[in-house]
Amino acid sequence: MAALSAWFWNEKFWLPHNVTWADFADPAPGVEYPKAGHLLTALPLALGIFAVRILFERFIAGPCAYILHIHAEVSRKAQQNPVLEKVFTCVTKCPDSRQLNGLAKQLDWEVRKLQRWFRHRRNQDKPTTRTKFCESMWRFTFYLCIFTYGFCFLWQSPWMWDTRQCWYNYPYQVLTPGLYHYYVTELAFYWSLMFSQFTDIKRKDFLIMFVHHLATVSLISFSYVINMARVGTLILCVHDASDFLLEAAKLANYAKYQRLCDFLFVMFGAAFIGTRLIIYPFWILNSTMFESWELVGPFPSWWLFNSLLLVLQVLHIIWSYLIARIAFKALMRGKVSKDVRSDIESSSEEETVKTYSHAASAKRENGTNGHFGSKPWTQNDNSGW
Repeated sequence: MAALSAWFWNEKFWLPHNVTWADFADPAPGVEYPKAGHLLTALPLALGIFAVRILFERFIAGPCAYILHIHAEVSRKAQQNPVLEKVFTCVTKCPDSRQLNGLAKQLDWEVRKLQRWFRHRRNQDKPTTRTKFCESMWRFTFYLCIFTYGFCFLWQSPWMWDTRQCWYNYPYQVLTPGLYHYYVTELAFYWSLMFSQFTDIKRKDFLIMFVHHLATVSLISFSYVINMARVGTLILCVHDASDFLLEAAKLANYAKYQRLCDFLFVMFGAAFIGTRLIIYPFWILNSTMFESWELVGPFPSWWLFNSLLLVLQVLHIIWSYLIARIAFKALMRGKVSKDVRSDIESSSEEETVKTYSHAASAKRENGTNGHFGSKPWTQNDNSGW
């Protein structure tokens, strides 16, 4: 284990030339540097955030949904049938004609009755509008609070106004309480998202989003360990700047304030594209790639850090293209229908099929990949790093 630990924490990879871990071990009184052990505090904090979320959704978001007349829809339950239940859970939720004919012979049921059973069974798993409203209200509240805190913190930080300050005297940059709290809270939130993903609305991009949250946690932790936390705070703030607008648009959509929803979504699209296609590459990537090269010089973990940030920029371009298409269609048609970035819950495959057929008949006016339709749109968290 000692040999493995020594290999993993190899100073030649993690730190600039002629810098060792011992240089951070015994700082002057009142001076603190980022340490990997600090990140462990994010785990109990993540559980606390998850508990706060449960209370928030029950005692704040729930009553707000009631005031806005957003109630839990009562769906018709499918008749109990062990054979069909096993097929539904283990084989397919949308059987084809061959499977339906086989089940009809086995159970002596009509095909239309089987189709109706599978439709009712799928509807049982669909989340209610009230559930989606409460989830979005929690995310809106957190994103707005953390963005406000981060922006206020950075407003008083010199590296917001001069990004070269991120690299002066690197890596011997003192860890301030404000920076520590900001970083650990963001890290804890993304840990909580990983926990809650198993209890949240199940979407078809579950695995993709799980990998996304894991990559975000890894990148935040990585930047903290190598003390690139200053530039890390800039990246966090830029990514938080548009997320609360998307959640606000979803809340308006669930409350059936369509014009407000469209306006907020267009605002979100403008903020997303402005922060991630302009500010992020020309302000942050310019600093991490060129200013740091000039003031610090490259080293192995520097190459890895910048490679990950470049991959993130590629994702920004893809997401911005998809969002711009939705915003443009909203302006042309006067209605936002769905957010293509995250899509359709796993229990609504039948609606996906209908959306495809509707899109084909409407000459693809409803978008691509079956992600546009007449149902309210939803979005998973593609923000973060």
